Order: sequence, then structure tokens, then C-alpha cells
Amino acid sequence: MKRLLVIVCLGCIVFSCRSKKAVVTSKKSRPTVVRTEKKVVEENEEEKKVEEVPAKVYANATEKYIDLYKDVAQNEMRLYDIPASITIAQGILESGSGKGRLSVKANNHFGIKCHEWTGAKIYHDDDKAQECFRKYKDAKYSFRDHSLFLTQRKRYAGLFELRKEDYKAWARGLRAAGYATDRKYPQKLISLIERYQLYKYDEEVLGSDYVKQESPAKESAITYTVVKGDTLYSISKRYNITVKELQKINGLTDNTLSIGQELQIK
Repeated sequence: MKRLLVIVCLGCIVFSCRSKKAVVTSKKSRPTVVRTEKKVVEENEEEKKVEEVPAKVYANATEKYIDLYKDVAQNEMRLYDIPASITIAQGILESGSGKGRLSVKANNHFGIKCHEWTGAKIYHDDDKAQECFRKYKDAKYSFRDHSLFLTQRKRYAGLFELRKEDYKAWARGLRAAGYATDRKYPQKLISLIERYQLYKYDEEVLGSDYVKQESPAKESAITYTVVKGDTLYSISKRYNITVKELQKINGLTDNTLSIGQELQIK
């Protein structure tokens, strides 16, 4: 009888232990499932937030270029006194608004050649076939070399005597100092600065020291009255524009002119 009671008691103890163990296991498993589901929900919410950020839209490549590099140009202006408007306009013109081969493949926005350069290089057809140009890890270093190029060469010293907001004088001064051989280089820079209002970046840097320039809209139009012996070609040479531009401005379909005819130059 005693033996039977011992067996019954042992059976109860074993059964009780198994029941407790099963309960513990059940409790452990439930939090794991809940945590996993909560984590998935949080991750999905974060992904949703990222997708809702709108992408910036630009009217053209030039506007995008200006937005990307205006801060770099302004910083160079603070450090080296070169108008940001001039730097941006030169960058647009010489890099094709950042789409030229040198800017895409080498982050070189100003066509700066190797000279005594010891860094990475790229070869590109320019005045001669396969000339050596500097290659940069980041475009900002190209802007810095542009600043150093102008400040460290004596022929450009006269530029730094000009007012920093006088972008027209700077544009003409660059051409006069030999920066470019293109006779229309100053007009191209001025046109870009005025079309995209790049002068406002000079004003932001100069603040109260900024002296407003004459508004482009207030500039008087240039006209010319045809005299005996004039041709579209001779008039275009006189005012440094092309025959096609003269024809377009004046609505001409051929080269015929008449004495006393008034032509608009710009």
C-alpha cells in the first residue's frame, strides 16, 4: 500500500512539472511574434516617408547647374573676391551646363589644363589633339583651381581693382586679359548673368556693400541707319555680331539692304 502511494505521488509531481514547462514555453513564444510584427510596421512607415519626399524639378540643365553650384561659387567669392555671377557664368559656358565631357568624366568645369599638375589626368581634344587636362574627385576642387588660376597670375591683377558687383567690367576684363580668344566671350557671360539673374548671388555675399548695377531693361537699344556701300556683313563686323543674328533681329529673309534703312542691332 505504501508502495502504491509513493508511485501515485511521483506521477503527480511529473505531471505537474510538464504542465508548468508547457506554460513557460507558451509565454516565451508570444512576445517574439508581436515584436516581429511591430518592427515590420515601423520599417514600412519609414519607407513610406522617404517615398513622399518630392524630387526637385528644373526647367533646363542650366537652372539645375546654377542650383547645384551657386553655394560653391559664393564661397569662392568670399575667399578670393571673384564675383559669384562671373564664376557661375563661366562654369555654365565652359562646361556646357555640366554636360560637357570634361565636367562629366573629370569634374573639370573650367577646362583647366595640366601644366605642373601631379594629380589624376584626362586627355581631350582642344586647341590640339589629346591635350592633358586636370581630373578632380569633386567639382568643388575645379572651382577652387579656377579661383587660384585668376588670383595667382599677374595678367588678371587688374580685375581685382574692379568693383565685385560690376559683372560687365569683369566680363570685359577677362577677355582683355587673354582668358578667352572668342570676341563675344564678354557678351556671352553678360547674357547668362542677366538671363538667369546671377548677380543676385553677388548681392547675397556683399550684403549692404552691394551697389546695384544699371538694370538691363533700361539700357537703350542700338540702331544703325544703312548708308551707301553697307552690307550686312560689314555691319555685323562693326558690331561684333553675326549676319544671321542681324537677319533674325530685323526679320530679314535675305541680304538685301536699302539706303536709309534702320537696323536694330540689339
